[in-house]
Amino acid sequence: MKFETEDAACLERILTWRRDVRHFLTDPVPEVLIDRLTAAMAFAPSVGNARPWRVIRVEDPALRAAIRANFEEANRDAASAYDDADRAEYLRLKLAGLDAAPVHLAVFTETEPDAGRGLGRRTLPETLMQSTAMAIHTLWLAARAENLGLGMVSILDPKAVEALFAIPPSWRFSAYLCLGWPAFTDDTPLLHRAHWQENQPTRWERR
Repeated sequence: MKFETEDAACLERILTWRRDVRHFLTDPVPEVLIDRLTAAMAFAPSVGNARPWRVIRVEDPALRAAIRANFEEANRDAASAYDDADRAEYLRLKLAGLDAAPVHLAVFTETEPDAGRGLGRRTLPETLMQSTAMAIHTLWLAARAENLGLGMVSILDPKAVEALFAIPPSWRFSAYLCLGWPAFTDDTPLLHRAHWQENQPTRWERR
């Protein structure tokens, strides 16, 4: 397969317009799209081809409510770490799309997979978590190509999430994702626009 200039241009547009979405419409996502996104994750690279990501689609209202409560508590703790001026600015930010996003995904990493037979992770076991991160990014790009938005809820107590889902002992919480139709699209991160943290150039060095 040889890709052309227009393929590179299309990928650049997807990358440019891929955002961490927090503002969602409540419209449902068709199952055919969910199936395509599930299949897209299989294209992600992984150490030893172990494919250690484990995804739970969270539909139970009680589980969603527990995640919402977890976020609120963690968010209060996070806000308390700032001084008065930064705390006020922090509290104005919208940091999760939990209330409107129609699809919630809890993503975990299997830290002792039989698959891959240990290749590549004996000296760097963190490559399992990195593999899951790459699978999430693959999902993110695939969702954007379908005009969907994805958002990661990073302000959570991971141990509480693991207990909530009663996962196997070898699983580790990796991410809680909100998926749905974005209320608007943007080519600039919201934290940049809000002047919380502006984009920084990628640092490459030669040695």
